[in-house]
Amino acid sequence: MQISSRFTIAVHIFACIDTFETQYKITSEFLASSIQVNPVVIRKILSQLKANGLITVQRGSGGASMAKPLEKITFLDIYRAVECIGHGELFHFHENPNAECPVGRNIHNVLDGRLKQIQDALENELARISLADVMEDTRYYIAKEKKKGLDTLR
Repeated sequence: MQISSRFTIAVHIFACIDTFETQYKITSEFLASSIQVNPVVIRKILSQLKANGLITVQRGSGGASMAKPLEKITFLDIYRAVECIGHGELFHFHENPNAECPVGRNIHNVLDGRLKQIQDALENELARISLADVMEDTRYYIAKEKKKGLDTLR
């Protein structure tokens, strides 16, 4: 099981917006240079974040900005915006368990509730973490690097 890189890319996008928006226009090209992915990937994720009301994007050269304060955006908000996983769909069940087999007939009875518990636990933890938490840590590490002379964008 693996959540796609869209989630961590989206968090990286928010960190860049918060860190650099007063110094640079936050364009897909700017973000792609930090994240090291194609700007097309960035534009797709920006579109998903915008559609979910988490960012605003000015067409042309305006760039991206946050639509809500950091403390109001949780990992769950981001996860739901960029991952194509609905509630109860974290685990993809094999399509056709054999109804002639006693295990096949009952595998959903055995696993469905447990898998829902796991997804609920994941979503509860994602809801507990905000971008404010992430940016507090990000600022700490940037300040630590600044003391070593690594404070410039490369």
